[in-house]
Amino acid sequence: MSPKSIRVCLSPALLPFYDLSDTIAVVIDIFRATSSMCYGLANGANAIIPVEELDECLSYRSNGHLLAAERDGKVVEGFDFGNSPFSYTKDKVEGKTIVLTTTNGTRAIQRCIGAEAVVIGSFLNISALTDWLKNQSRHILLVCAGWKNHFNLEDTVFSGALVHRLKTTDIELDDAAYAAESLYLEAQGNLSTYLSKASHSKRMQHLQIAQDVAFCLLEDQVSVIPILKGHELVPLTLPHLL
Repeated sequence: MSPKSIRVCLSPALLPFYDLSDTIAVVIDIFRATSSMCYGLANGANAIIPVEELDECLSYRSNGHLLAAERDGKVVEGFDFGNSPFSYTKDKVEGKTIVLTTTNGTRAIQRCIGAEAVVIGSFLNISALTDWLKNQSRHILLVCAGWKNHFNLEDTVFSGALVHRLKTTDIELDDAAYAAESLYLEAQGNLSTYLSKASHSKRMQHLQIAQDVAFCLLEDQVSVIPILKGHELVPLTLPHLL
C-alpha cells in the first residue's frame, strides 16, 4: 500500500476528482450540521439519517422520526427543527431517530458514499476524532461541505486543525492540506475573531443565531464519533480499526 496520506477537499464539487478507495472520508460542516450531528448522538439520539432533499426527509414522517430541515440557515416550515445544536439536546432527541436535510452538510455526506468509511468531524469532537484517526491505516480525506459548492473559511480552518494534529513525517499531505493548516495556524490564537469574518458566520449573525457559532467553536464537548452505517449515522464503537 502507498504511504498514508491526508488530503483536503475544499468543496464537494471537487469530490469527483478524488479516489475514495482505501479512504476514510471525514465530512466537515462546522456551522452547523456536523456539529449538531455530534451533539445529537452524544445526547442519546439513536441515529441521524442524512438526506439531500426536503421531500425525502418528509417521506419519513410516518415512521415516527423527528424531521429536521435547514435551508440558507433557516428552519424550513413544517419540520420539527433545523440544524441548530441547541435543538439536539438530551430532552429533545434521546431515544429518537432524526432525519436531517441541510443546505450543505448532508449533501456532502451523500457524495462521500463509496469511501471505506464516512465519519463526522467538528470542534466538539476534535480530540476523540483525532485519536481514532491516528490509529487508522487508511488514507484520510477531509471533506469541507462549504457553502453551495463554494469554499468556506470555517470548514477549511477545521481541516487545518486536524491536519496539524495528525501529520507526521510518514504521512503525505496534499497542497490543500498544507494550505488548510496554514489558515488554522493563523487563526488558532483567536478562532472566534478570525472566523467572525467568514461569510456563513456573518449570515448567522444576521439571522440572530450567533450563539450557535460560539457553541460550534467549543472544543471537546463530546467524545462521540458519528459513522455512516448503511443510511444512518450512529456512534462509532471503539476500537474500530480500518
